[in-house]
Amino acid sequence: MFNRLILNDLEDWAKRPNRKPLILRGARQVGKTTAVELFSRNFDQFISLNLDNREEAAIFRNDRSFEEILASIFLHKDQERSQGKVLIFIDEIQQSPRAVNLLRYFYEDAPWLFVIAAGSLLESLIEKKISFPVGRIEYLVMHPCSFHEFLTANDEIRSLEVLSQKPFPEYAHDKLLKLFRTFTLIGGMPEIVSGYSKSKDIVSLSRIFDSLIVSYLDDVEKYARNESIGRVIRYIIRQSFYHAASRITFQGFGNSGYKSREVSEAFYVLQKAFFLQLVYPTQNVKLPAAENISKSPKLQLTDTGMMNYFSGIQNQVFGSDLIDDVYNGKIAEHIVGQELKALGNSPLDQLLFWTRDEKHSQAEVDFIRVFDDLIVPVEVKSGATGRLRSLHQFIGLAGHHFAVRVYSGTLKAEKTSTVGGKDFYLLNLPFYLVHQIDDYLRIFTNNPETLFR
Repeated sequence: MFNRLILNDLEDWAKRPNRKPLILRGARQVGKTTAVELFSRNFDQFISLNLDNREEAAIFRNDRSFEEILASIFLHKDQERSQGKVLIFIDEIQQSPRAVNLLRYFYEDAPWLFVIAAGSLLESLIEKKISFPVGRIEYLVMHPCSFHEFLTANDEIRSLEVLSQKPFPEYAHDKLLKLFRTFTLIGGMPEIVSGYSKSKDIVSLSRIFDSLIVSYLDDVEKYARNESIGRVIRYIIRQSFYHAASRITFQGFGNSGYKSREVSEAFYVLQKAFFLQLVYPTQNVKLPAAENISKSPKLQLTDTGMMNYFSGIQNQVFGSDLIDDVYNGKIAEHIVGQELKALGNSPLDQLLFWTRDEKHSQAEVDFIRVFDDLIVPVEVKSGATGRLRSLHQFIGLAGHHFAVRVYSGTLKAEKTSTVGGKDFYLLNLPFYLVHQIDDYLRIFTNNPETLFR
């Protein structure tokens, strides 16, 4: 068990006077239960229920009042109500629609209790017209470990200290880039990160990777409405590792004979389960950054390490000094997407990229980052700035003059010009600083020369 950054968000939630019951969401095995157990150390009393357990699910029977259910929870755990702070954790809450409905009563009738719930596919309960306590609950989304958390798990205390320095000192570049390459290789699933921190042996992680994918495949029965769509979901899970960081079409995905409607439904189910995200483009260069779902999306999986392992390219990542060069740059793009996703914990947060599709002008920028009132283009690419043609097109249309390039080089800013002659400032950000992109954008947009070398 190692500390996760979401503990800070849980502490903020607990301090709010108008606190509501919290639903913690995220993919399987991203550490939701472990995070709550770590958080429980702040409380005088902790009660944990898992509604996969029939006996514990039976506590929420329909013939019981809220007061009786509350008394049953304490009785079942052979505990008396503490006079101090009490945390109740209800895991796999999707197994009991009644338990979901009763969250409103924890908010209205027992505000002295701190209540956290977790479960998969809660959207499916909404679709089944279950009485969902709208306005009486709040949400946090939990992601795989970020690079910062990877360093924490591996006791890289000095590296964390250096990362906090602004601007980042160039003397530490080589070490941090090497650490980020390892993070890119194994990914951020907590059990993988923990296993690596103990053994430093990548080969020994194979068993854990295998168990992760088996758990996702075993869960298909929970997600699929019938066996037919279950087969499509299983196929997409296996094929998705080969198509991550690429634009996809639903019809015949992965050289299958499946129809667009079947594939889109399966992708929708897997997106609800947080196994993947369909990243759609925007064509705007100023707010709002509205996605265009009529265009083909990119495929972003929950974890880059799983992508490396199951697509068979771990050796390529391991043997390359530059992340940018592996798998035609798709690994670099995917890990940057993963780090950007980890910056947000709202269910409404989304990744976007930018496209321009005109007859004589095609362009695509890997990501955009909404910062203050700007849409900032983010390109993941090594090499000379003159090669950043799509980024140049974006800047040529935008009402500002700031752009970001993520790469294996050192932190620096430069003043350059688009092919069309518009001057702009380019922030060259090393991979290991992506999790601090907003901090550097704040420095950069206020005074670009601060980062000039």
